[in-house]
Amino acid sequence: MRNFKELKVWQKAHVFTLGIYQITKDFPDSEKFGLTSQICRAAASIPTNIAEGCGRNGDRELARFLSIAAGSASEVEYQLILAEDLSYIDLETHNTLDAQVSEIKRMLNAFYQKLNACF
Repeated sequence: MRNFKELKVWQKAHVFTLGIYQITKDFPDSEKFGLTSQICRAAASIPTNIAEGCGRNGDRELARFLSIAAGSASEVEYQLILAEDLSYIDLETHNTLDAQVSEIKRMLNAFYQKLNACF
């Protein structure tokens, strides 16, 4: 088992998730059970799955949870496009968050590839 809090990818995913929660405070009340809920759950799923994978036994299971985290990152990536298109966030906010989630996806992929090379 690994300590997820020591992983740079988990740290970045956690900070990213905090940012998503911050920006969604300004989403319309009508989106409380729609986009706000979806994007927050998807963002939180990234560091959550990293943490869960670290708590499992073996690299194969960790790799599976990293793959799930990457899927959630892609989900958030789309939801940020939607939020911008709906004018819930501005272009600068979108670009900042998109750059963060892209970096997280690259890190997850590199970690996944490293783990897969072991088995």
